[in-house]
Order: sequence, then structure tokens, then C-alpha cells
Amino acid sequence: MLRQESSKKFPGSHLAPHRMSRTATPSSRVTVEKLLNHADVEIDGSHPWDIKVKDHRFYDQVLAGGSLALGETYMKGWWESDQLDELITRMLRAELKNKLNSWKDELRVLQAKLINYQSRVRAFQVGKRHYDLGNDLYRAILDQRMIYSCGYWKDAANLDEAQEAKLDLICRKLRIEPGMKVLDIGCGWGGTAKFIAEKYGNEVVGVTISEEQAKLARDNNRGLPVEIRLADYRSLDGKFDRILSIGMFEHVGYKNYPVFMRIVRKLLKDDGLFLLHTIGGNKSSSCIDPWVERYIFPNANLPSTKQLSSAAENLLIMEDWHNFGPYYDTTLLEWYKNFEMSWPSLSDKYGEEFYRMWKYYLLSCAGSFRARHSQLWQVVFSPKGMADSCEWPR
Repeated sequence: MLRQESSKKFPGSHLAPHRMSRTATPSSRVTVEKLLNHADVEIDGSHPWDIKVKDHRFYDQVLAGGSLALGETYMKGWWESDQLDELITRMLRAELKNKLNSWKDELRVLQAKLINYQSRVRAFQVGKRHYDLGNDLYRAILDQRMIYSCGYWKDAANLDEAQEAKLDLICRKLRIEPGMKVLDIGCGWGGTAKFIAEKYGNEVVGVTISEEQAKLARDNNRGLPVEIRLADYRSLDGKFDRILSIGMFEHVGYKNYPVFMRIVRKLLKDDGLFLLHTIGGNKSSSCIDPWVERYIFPNANLPSTKQLSSAAENLLIMEDWHNFGPYYDTTLLEWYKNFEMSWPSLSDKYGEEFYRMWKYYLLSCAGSFRARHSQLWQVVFSPKGMADSCEWPR
């Protein structure tokens, strides 16, 4: 990848030049200040989470463009905050996002209801735009196994331990035993498949829609009974004793939730188990935050409890539902710490605008989980119900 010196040189960038005045109308600043007061946030205040405005176009832009503009103006360097994650936490707790919705947000919701943004044709877009950014980037940020999902911090002291504990927890919930055939839908760089193959000796099939992930996953699992497929989940066949999906369901889309569950049921043996590890939202929706959708995860959608249970109805029985969303706050802050430490070796390749974009991504997501605006669920399903499913590992 070439050095990204303009906003058009990395996937997802839609920043356009602005020809408006560098000054804001007085009423815009007053309106923004009043809104921020609800979150105990000040302009140029003394709190570490306060906003320091560097370009007064910020006020008009945010009022016109809502949360999308908030992220875009940060990428342009129009404002700063010494504690960006806490700023987002406070804004979400004060429900400022709802007060900043624009007509474009309403249009996005309508379009998402009319169009299947996660169809087979679009399935590989997020792979190309996000997961194919560069394995060097993800190696620098993630743990040694390159697990790109929430760690389990119950007894962990660092990121490597948290991800190891998460994988161990998943295997214990799935009651994995030697000889079982396991399917990993959304296998990433193959870290989970390697863990299962090495610890239990199982045959594992891993599926990803990212070419770069598939290449590295195959290298990481060389010599193990692991097959990595570059494929959409809708093309899968066969029968499996255990199925797991970690951090992939966010890319399925609400129109396809029932399809996903039907496919899992078709692939899962009658005495099998399925574990779904996914970020979730507090209410049903058809699309994700507009800034995240444009710059980080195109076509993404967070399921609600209602959408998940409805999709599984008459197909799978929910055996266990575990929420450890606050651990994602900790995980994201660890990724951000690694990102900052590694940036000197990454900066020539990715550029300053990419740095600001990813800083905003990691810290705003941490703030979202801290505010309990986002959740992290592990849900265990069985095809026909288990007789001894009263106690589940934690």
C-alpha cells in the first residue's frame, strides 16, 4: 500500500473539500455548547474530555451532519479532546446522538430497509475495505494470536491472556472434545482454528471473506488439520459437530439473520452446539452509526436481542446468553495503546489522516461500550435442546 497522503488513498475515505467560511455563525456555537452542557462537556474547558475547537467550521458542520460530521471533522483536525473515549461516553449517556440526527440519517435507515446491503454480491466489500488494509497493521495492534474481537478479562492481566481466556471459554461452552469437526464462520487470521486444532486435535474449517486474512490464516495453520476457505457463509455445506462465529455476525445484516440461522441449522448435527459471539445493540436497527459505516465497517449492522431471538425461532434453542460488553472497553483501549506504540513504524505507509481515523474509531468504540450503548454477547444454541444445560462456564 502506498503512503496515504490524501483522503482518497485509503478505503472508505469520503472526505470532500469544504469551501465554507472558517468562522461559524454565533447561533451555531451557542447551540452546540448548549447540547454539550447536557453531557458535562465544555468547549475549551478544563476537563480532559472537553472539546478544543481548532477550526470554527466545526459548529455548523456538526449541526448539519450529526455523528458523521463529528467524526469527519475530527479526521480533519478541526477539534481535539485529551480523553476522546470519555467524551464519547458522556455524549452517548446524554443521548446527544439522537439530538444531532440529520435528514441524511433518516434516509440511510430507509435505504437499509429497502436494500439488502449484505447480499452475496456485497459480501466481500468489508473484506477489501477493512480486513485487507494490511496484516502489518493488525499484527501491530492485536495480541499474539491476532484475535480481532473482545477479550475475556475476568482473570486476565494483559491482552494475550484475555484472548487466550476468551478462546478457552468458548471451547468450554461448546464442550469441544477430540474427534469433533468444527466450523469457524468468520475465522479471521486463523488464531481460533489454531487454538482448537492444537489443544484438542480437532479438524477445523475456517471461513473468511478477506483475502489477506485467508493467506495469513493458511500460513499460521500450516501442518495442522485446518482448512481455510475464502467464501461467503451462504456457500457452505457439510455437517459439523460444533460451529462458532466470533465477530462476524455484525456483517450479516438484519435482512439475512434468519438466512444465517437456517444455514447454521443445516450445517449443525442434531446433537451439536453453536456459539455466536457478536456485538449487539440495545434496540433493533437496520444500519450502524454513519461514520463507522462509511470509514470502518461498510454495510455493518448490530443485532438486537429481539432480532437474534426472532432469527433463531423454530430453528435453534437458546441454551445460554452471556453479556460481557464492558470487557470490550478494556480490549479497545489495549488495541489503541498498541496502535500508538506502533505508529512510528506504520506512519509512512498509512499517513496522518488514517491515524486520526483509527484513533477516533478505537476510542469512540471504547466510549460506546463504556456507556453501555453497545454490548458484547456470547450466545449458545442447540438444535433440539440439552438435558443438562443448567450450568455454563463463566
